[in-house]
Amino acid sequence: MIANESLRTTDALTRDIILADYRIACESRQVSLLGRKDVMGGRAKFGIFGDGKELAQLAAARAFKRGDFRSGYYRDQTFVAALGELRWPEFFAQLYAHTDLAHDPNTAGRSMNGHFATRWLDGQGHWRNQTELYNSACDIAPTAGQIPRSVGLAYASKLYRNNPELANIPQFSRQGNEITFATIGDASTSQGMFWETINAAGVLQVPLLVSVWDDGYGISVPVDLQTTKGSISKALAGFQRDEHDKGFAIFTVKGWDYAALVETYEKAAHICRTEHVPVLVHVQELTQPQGHSSSGSHERYKPIERLAWEREHDCNLQFRNWILASDIATADELTALEKEALAVARESRNAAWKAYQKSMAGDQADVLDLLQQAARNHPKSADIMGIRMELQQAVTPLFRDSVSAVRRVLRLLRNDKGQSKQALARWLASVTEQHEDRFNSHLYSQSDESPLRVTPVPAQYSDESPMLDGYLIMQRYFDSLFGREPRAVAIGEDVGHIGDVNQGFAGLQEKYGHLRITDTGIRETTIIGQGIGLAMRGLRPIVEIQYFDYIFYALATLTDDLATLQYRTKGGQKAPVIIRTRGHRLEGIWHSGSPMGAMLNSLRGIHVLVPRNMVQAAGFYNTLIKSDDPALLVECLNGYRLKERLPDNIAEFCLPLGSPDILQEGTDITVVTYGSMCRIVMDAAAQLAETGVSVEVIDVQTLLPFDLTGTIVESLKKTSRVLFADEDFPGGASAYMMQQVLDQQNGYRYLDSAPRTLTAKAHRPPYGSDGDYFSKPSIDDVFEAVYALMHEAEPNRFPALY
Repeated sequence: MIANESLRTTDALTRDIILADYRIACESRQVSLLGRKDVMGGRAKFGIFGDGKELAQLAAARAFKRGDFRSGYYRDQTFVAALGELRWPEFFAQLYAHTDLAHDPNTAGRSMNGHFATRWLDGQGHWRNQTELYNSACDIAPTAGQIPRSVGLAYASKLYRNNPELANIPQFSRQGNEITFATIGDASTSQGMFWETINAAGVLQVPLLVSVWDDGYGISVPVDLQTTKGSISKALAGFQRDEHDKGFAIFTVKGWDYAALVETYEKAAHICRTEHVPVLVHVQELTQPQGHSSSGSHERYKPIERLAWEREHDCNLQFRNWILASDIATADELTALEKEALAVARESRNAAWKAYQKSMAGDQADVLDLLQQAARNHPKSADIMGIRMELQQAVTPLFRDSVSAVRRVLRLLRNDKGQSKQALARWLASVTEQHEDRFNSHLYSQSDESPLRVTPVPAQYSDESPMLDGYLIMQRYFDSLFGREPRAVAIGEDVGHIGDVNQGFAGLQEKYGHLRITDTGIRETTIIGQGIGLAMRGLRPIVEIQYFDYIFYALATLTDDLATLQYRTKGGQKAPVIIRTRGHRLEGIWHSGSPMGAMLNSLRGIHVLVPRNMVQAAGFYNTLIKSDDPALLVECLNGYRLKERLPDNIAEFCLPLGSPDILQEGTDITVVTYGSMCRIVMDAAAQLAETGVSVEVIDVQTLLPFDLTGTIVESLKKTSRVLFADEDFPGGASAYMMQQVLDQQNGYRYLDSAPRTLTAKAHRPPYGSDGDYFSKPSIDDVFEAVYALMHEAEPNRFPALY
């Protein structure tokens, strides 16, 4: 039965509690109204607010306990404020994009308003005690994007409750008693992310409480055009648990009925917390008084009858009427409270605006003085003073206005050598460093646990070091990892019972248990989400995307959520999940295995590692498990049956990120590559040696980061020629490598020949060995590309092949 309309108990609702909630509801409504005015008045760029959702969020917050998690979206301002985790000046600071963490501790002005984040990390980037906090995973704006990670946040509670090895990690859980509150607008439930999450949560039976805020529309599209049966709770009826089958507990409740909301959330949270089952609360008949956002009016698409109904059923009005009808307070008392709420909202807005302006006023004043000095007795005084006047008259001067003014004047002074130019240049250098911190920092970890700070440990071998197939190297490695690191968990399709499709985990589920090495369904988005949530709660997940091509199913979650997490919280949150997959040299249109360019352009904020064999992969896994950044590691699919020597210190040796490996020294040309292409290039280099060409072969090993040691440029100083080779599409990773070496590292200075790339064809390879040969670089292709460069340089020594 999907119903709870009979719930009306209000025994726990004292007068003080009810009036405190009414005060928050009124304050939240007023900041929404003022926020929209600020957008329309030009103080802010864009606004989206939580008006109409106040009562439901107050009720949810009453069921929320310290240590719980919220994975929500940008209308949850009342929810977060009711937890005491949002002050209204912070709300406006975020609306104005104030970059000071003291004013916007959520995102330091990097996200638009309504994006809330608990600062889980201290100033050194180390974990705080999450059990003492009301935890909000940093919100993201992409539709339903907040939902996949909620599976992992809730799944962590299951692991902490059922895995006794985790009992000694108390700062992340109290025996798994925490539940995760996920919130989503009704229209967003049409997204595949939502359905995949609901299915995963139902299968896993995790303490996830999903609230659907249903105001009847998705921007202008009514619910009957969005959802089967016009109701998400009816559409999900088949997921409801009963005495025979596990599933969801599903509730419906009206969003304007305060007493029913409080009792519904109390019951829903109790079931979720004690029984560890997922729960859905469908909050119906909500309103959206200001429409979807500041971009337009809802009066354009809502019928007159609907608008009248919304005015009558506004949740704050209904709350007021209920308070009066229940003799909890008088009309005069409520009116006084409402006036106080308006005053609080106005004071918060004014304080935030003054602080925001003050943060930039110093720059403006400094530049005005510097420009005044530069203009004094200068031939271009009029032009300089014109720029100064523009800056002085700026209604709301931004950091960019002061910087732009200085840069423009420096162009005017380009032929000068006087003190004024030097003073402007010094000022610009000083603020550039400040703005780097304000706007560009924390793409990756800046803590002492960064993978770039892990001390490398070389592999050690002895006469007893065995030669093993690559998959056995992986088995030995993962066995050692899970034996020493109780926080490590592996999840993915076929990773458990059969030990993954290439046997890297063979036998390990039986040894370490289903909780630590776990099979999943075919659901890449929530596999990644599961990993993100686990990593957010202090565990060390290795999540498997079975084949590299399948990563596109999860790309939105990777790029929008995981890759931006450190950046959009300015170092306040992290999720060091390791994504394991396999690719390279696969055959077939849908199993071509090398979409590196797509990864490099999508995953800034995630390290991308491309080891050439399984020993190298193990060394990178050791580095990553010691560090606090997320990473994607692509193993070579055709390397699992190749023999390698097992290091004696397989559990300890660590490879540095951003450090290329010179596989073969040479003097005529440098070939830069990675992954499975290393073997192809090495074979081609051996054949080229027979013609007199000495090839230096460099394996970059990691693409993000790329060659932090300058190894490739040092090679170019010796060879003066370079070929970048890989099996990605033209303009993909090979072009990226070329840009890094020639542009970022100034490698062009050492070239005597034009740099070249060798890539796959622009299409995906057709199926079969011929498809591979004619679509991706072969030994013949590498030989001829290198030889052509040598022929161009020394045609007599290296005559044309054909």
